[in-house]
Amino acid sequence: MNYVTPTSSDPVARARALGPAIEAAADDIERTQRIPESLLSQMHEARICRLLLPRSVDGDEIEPWVYLRVLQEISRHDGSVGWNVFVANSAALIAPFLPPDPARRIFGDPRAVVAWGPPNASKAQAVPGGYRVTGQWQFASGCRQATWMGAHCQVQEPDGSLRLNAAGKPIVRTLVFPAEQATLIDGSWEVIGMRGTMSGAYRLDDVFVPEAYSSTREDPALRREAGRLYAFPMQGIYAVGVAGVALGIARAMLDAFEDLAARKNPRNLGRLADNAVVQANVAQLEARLGAALSYLTDTLTSIWSADDSWVIDVPSRARVRLACCFAIQAAEAVADYTYKAAGTDAIFLGTPFERRFRDMHTLSQQMQSRAAHFEAVGQILLGIEPAETSSSASPLATPHRC
Repeated sequence: MNYVTPTSSDPVARARALGPAIEAAADDIERTQRIPESLLSQMHEARICRLLLPRSVDGDEIEPWVYLRVLQEISRHDGSVGWNVFVANSAALIAPFLPPDPARRIFGDPRAVVAWGPPNASKAQAVPGGYRVTGQWQFASGCRQATWMGAHCQVQEPDGSLRLNAAGKPIVRTLVFPAEQATLIDGSWEVIGMRGTMSGAYRLDDVFVPEAYSSTREDPALRREAGRLYAFPMQGIYAVGVAGVALGIARAMLDAFEDLAARKNPRNLGRLADNAVVQANVAQLEARLGAALSYLTDTLTSIWSADDSWVIDVPSRARVRLACCFAIQAAEAVADYTYKAAGTDAIFLGTPFERRFRDMHTLSQQMQSRAAHFEAVGQILLGIEPAETSSSASPLATPHRC
C-alpha cells in the first residue's frame, strides 16, 4: 500500500498547517454541506482522520490529550470540519474490535472514512454467515466523504428473540459496509449550526453484512488490540472529541473578541478594550478556558496506564466525564459572552462570531454537554454508585452515538 507520508510527525503541527486552507473553505463548506476535494485531500495527506487508528492498520494511535489538541486546533478555523474530523476518528475506533483482515480492508485505503448514526428501533436479522439489515438512521456526520458506513443495531435471532450480552441485556452490534450500499437522504440536515458536517440520514434496504465485518464495542475488554488508547471506553474518547471541538470554537471567538475590543469604539464613548468590566470579563474567560483545557489534559494524562491490558474503572471514567462536560460548558460560556459583548458586529453573516455561535449552540445540544452528567459523577465521588451505571442510558456507559 502506498501511504502518504505526513509533513510532520507532530499531529498538532499537521493540524495547524491545515488552518489557512480550512478557513478559506469555511464559507463553501457551510453553503454546500461538503468539504471541498482539495481540502479533503490535504486532510488525508496530513493523516488527520487516522489519529486513533491502531498502528496495525497504519494508524497513528496517538494519546487522548494530543488528540484533544488536534481537534481544538482544527476547530479554531471551522467547527464543522473539526466535528467531522472528531467523528471520523471516533468511528475508526471500531478497528480494534474487528478481525485483522476486515480491519485492513476497511482502513487500508489512506483516504478511509467511516460514518454512521446512532442506534434506533432498527434491528439486524441474524442469518447464516452474518446479518441482513433494513432501516433508516440519522446524524451520520461526514457521510458525504465516507468510504464505508455502519449501522448500530440490536440483533434478532431466527426465532425472533433478541441476542443478549453477558449482562443479560440486548446486545448492540455494529455492522460495517461499503458506503455505496447506503442511500443518503437529501434534505435531512437542515439545521441552524454545524451545517457543514452534513450529519444527514441514510437508508439501508436488505443489506447483507458478513459476520467478520461486525462487532460490539460495549466492553473495552473485548478489544483485539492491546494498546492503551483502547482501554478507554468509547464514550470517554467521544466526549474528549466533543470537548476538543467546543474548546477550539470558543478559542477562536475569544481571540476574535479581543481583536474587536482593541478596535471597537461604540458611539465614540471609548474602546471596548478600555472598559474595566470588559477587561475583567476577558481575563476571567481566559482563565476559565485555559483551566478547562488544563483540567481535561491533566485528567487524561493522570489515568494513562503503562499496562496495555488495563481497562479504566468507573471512578476514572467519571473523572473523564466530569472534565469533558466542564470543558464543553466553559466553552459555551465563552461563546455566549463574546457574541453578546461584540454587539451588532456579531450578527452579520461572515463575521468571526455568528457561525461559531450557531455551531456552539448546535454542539451544546448534544448529550455530552448535559448537566445530568454532574449528578452522576457527583454520586460516584461521594461513594454512591448510580443505579444506571451499567445501562445504555448512563452517562458512564458506552454509547453508540459515536
